[in-house]
Amino acid sequence: MTGRICHIDIDDAGLPTPTHEIEQERKVAIFDLLEENSFALPPRDGRAAPDGPYRLHLAIRNKRLVFEVATEDERPAGEFHLSLGPFRQVVKDYFQICESYFDAVKKLPPSQIETIDMARRGIHNEGARVLQERLEGKAEVDTDTARRLFTLICVLHFGG
Repeated sequence: MTGRICHIDIDDAGLPTPTHEIEQERKVAIFDLLEENSFALPPRDGRAAPDGPYRLHLAIRNKRLVFEVATEDERPAGEFHLSLGPFRQVVKDYFQICESYFDAVKKLPPSQIETIDMARRGIHNEGARVLQERLEGKAEVDTDTARRLFTLICVLHFGG
């Protein structure tokens, strides 16, 4: 399948060392993303985009989220920069609910953990929706891919 990401790396140079929980979220998101994803570049300026699979490099530069996309053989395929503004509140909400979730896992009964986890999933879905909107016309991703990319954006936000 060509409409997918085959490699992903995150530019975390200069960011604070993530907590154990944040690092675990990152590892799981990358693993799940590489196992199954849907990522395609639409035609631009009347020209077809290079075929995938794609290598994706995520970074935050000048307070903007940067997607650098290359083909599997590392030829540049596209680059786009997204304002972090639309993500700020949902990332903040996501970190707050994750903190509550990580605390709950240590000391609350399963029914309360499940309630917090449902709220966490809802905020995660909202972040994925915002990402899909921001990527419109730049890249086409399905909901599961957007969710996993949102997790990685949160990891970058953690230090950014």
